[in-house]
Amino acid sequence: MNKEFATFAAGCFWGVEETFRQLPGVISTRVGYTGGHTENPTYEDVCYSNTGHAEALEVTFDPTQIGYEKLLEVFWSNHNPTTFNRQGPDVGSQYRSAIFYHSPEQKTLAEASKQKLQDSGKFGEKKVVTELAEATTFYPAEEYHQQYFAKRGGGACHF
Repeated sequence: MNKEFATFAAGCFWGVEETFRQLPGVISTRVGYTGGHTENPTYEDVCYSNTGHAEALEVTFDPTQIGYEKLLEVFWSNHNPTTFNRQGPDVGSQYRSAIFYHSPEQKTLAEASKQKLQDSGKFGEKKVVTELAEATTFYPAEEYHQQYFAKRGGGACHF
């Protein structure tokens, strides 16, 4: 089986995971923390101290069944990429909009899709503030955060 990884941050990771988990071609998902400087952070660390990490989702997908471009479309359509360090009522750098690319091709596709969204006028004069950064260490969140809505019901944190 072919598999690749994609990592996205779009606010509260519970709803983001639920959205991506249901896509055909997605093999698995896990929520966690990335993009910061603290090793092995906990949820409390990310929420209450300056770790630099974002709540993020790592997607394992089969590129023969779903392309990275489709994952980008889903990412853009499921959060507000014009709010800096915020999604809905969730405020802080851990809730920032970010794409953590795993290859030069992903970087190119992410840059192009971000520019296309900005040029589309969908958000009027608002600037798309989504961070694009190379994927680094991904720290899985605690087990009770994994597939949170599937275990407890619900399906969205915001938007």
